[in-house]
Amino acid sequence: MTSEMPTAHGAPVLSATIRQHPEDFRVDEIDGFEASGAGEHLLLTIEKSGMNTAFVARLLAQWAGVDGRSVGYAGLKDRHALTTQRFTVQLPGREAPDIAALEALGAGAHQSLRVLAQARHARKLPRGALAGNRFVLTLRDVVGDAAAIDMRLQTIADRSVPNYFGEQRFGHDGGNVDKALRMFAAPRRRIDREQRAMLLSAARSALFNRVLAARVRAGDWDTGLEGEVWMLDGSRSLFGPEPDSPEVAARVTAQDIHPTAPLWGRGMLRSAGAAAACEAAALDDAQSLALRAGLESAGLSQERRATRLRPGDLQWTWLAPGVLQLGFTLPAGCYATSVLAELGEIGNGAVRRLPAETPTGG
Repeated sequence: MTSEMPTAHGAPVLSATIRQHPEDFRVDEIDGFEASGAGEHLLLTIEKSGMNTAFVARLLAQWAGVDGRSVGYAGLKDRHALTTQRFTVQLPGREAPDIAALEALGAGAHQSLRVLAQARHARKLPRGALAGNRFVLTLRDVVGDAAAIDMRLQTIADRSVPNYFGEQRFGHDGGNVDKALRMFAAPRRRIDREQRAMLLSAARSALFNRVLAARVRAGDWDTGLEGEVWMLDGSRSLFGPEPDSPEVAARVTAQDIHPTAPLWGRGMLRSAGAAAACEAAALDDAQSLALRAGLESAGLSQERRATRLRPGDLQWTWLAPGVLQLGFTLPAGCYATSVLAELGEIGNGAVRRLPAETPTGG
């Protein structure tokens, strides 16, 4: 879906491939808290490759002999990457099983798992309980003028990028949006909680991306409109609408505050004036109206998300001719693909052809 969205900073400046090796796409969670040191949960910091988060959670449940609901994690991490993230396993009154047995369970021809740290903790790790993610991405087979690429990266560092939801949110070939529409059309059809949450999220994300795409085309995604609702940088705190003022304009330029677009649900839009008119126009087609109605019937409430994403501590290095390494941090719930999309066409390498995941062990 992000590959179909309009970009903000001009024509592509490169073509490249990524994920030729798992370490070409490295993601490390930035912890949101320290372990409490005591409690019935075991908090594990795990480095993995060749496995997605849900697969590791199943391995943990198998290793510990617990129900899958006893395993917690803060965020979802890609299979085709080298990632570090934390999990909790509920073990009331029990010592942890042998860590070496867990690492052996996760070992395979195209996958690996290492436990980097462990500690006791008082609570199950909930979704979203992380400060953000640190990315180190290696682009290979880069074709493009190095000076133009450096200039584009500096533009991204200075002006940020549109805060699109990434393709992962929409499933294979974007099919989760169609699945959400079918779910809304047959509300009495039974569907498990996790699947329902995924489809609701895809529907909301699609509507947000449509509004953001309209604002990127209009050139006001990072400057705001009359009637704008603003989000404080680094938080989800909102304020506005309020009259334009030099103070607000200065804060927008400094990226202390960002414009927002709706995460659809019940209730009135908080935006007003030109901002509300833009949102209504972007979501006036038949599919958008069906998604809006479905989300409202599902009981979700109106929320907002920033339209601008500022990559933290953006750095880049040419490791060799045609090999470019990027490093940056993003808040939780934001996507590295939004940064890469502003550079050009970046295809997936051979690592994408890994065989299907199969649980190991008994």
